Amino acid sequence: MSLDLSRCDAAIVDLDGTLVDTLPDFVAALNAMLAELGLGGVDEGFVVRSVGKGSEHLLRRTLAEVGASESFYESAWAAYQRHYRAVNGRGASVYPGAAEGLQRLADAGWRLACVTNKPTAFAVELLERTALARFFAHTFGGDAFARRKPDPLPLLEACRALESAPARTLMIGDSSNDAAAARAAGCPVLLVTYGYNHGEPVRGVDADGFVARLDQIRLSC
Repeated sequence: MSLDLSRCDAAIVDLDGTLVDTLPDFVAALNAMLAELGLGGVDEGFVVRSVGKGSEHLLRRTLAEVGASESFYESAWAAYQRHYRAVNGRGASVYPGAAEGLQRLADAGWRLACVTNKPTAFAVELLERTALARFFAHTFGGDAFARRKPDPLPLLEACRALESAPARTLMIGDSSNDAAAARAAGCPVLLVTYGYNHGEPVRGVDADGFVARLDQIRLSC
């Protein structure tokens, strides 16, 4: 990683695919929802390609994938929320080096916020269940603001909450959504190489650096 972080003193961190592998939770909740509605199931590969843009996008993609009409959406939304709440964090696992990387940033005095497109209530619960909540001064989900990533608004609002200028606030994520939001907000961006990125190679994304583990982040050149 060649990114110089010596001028940064805060970070905005994505959740799914960056800190926690939540694919088992998504697959379980989606398939429970589909079974309740009498529809066919989806596999992990589909979920990898579809997560990251919010629950609405995920559900519409899922219904299209199984050949269901738009008329299923309202029922699917209610069922998905119920099933995801039941499995949230149950099958998830913290990525190796994630907690250690956050600890390193905290020890250096960095202020941290989690910004995710997952609904805020689910994000807060997941961070608590994985013992990562203690690192974050703020957690903002996809329903926290009028627009979600890749729009820059959530990052700009997180910078405001952290009292940090965007140019001094590192965005850490796993996808083109995170990178696009960071570029538009004026934040430097670092991507992990193990995340989802809609099923596409992450090294093709315009970012300032890449790391295989969060505990490999160097705070100075």
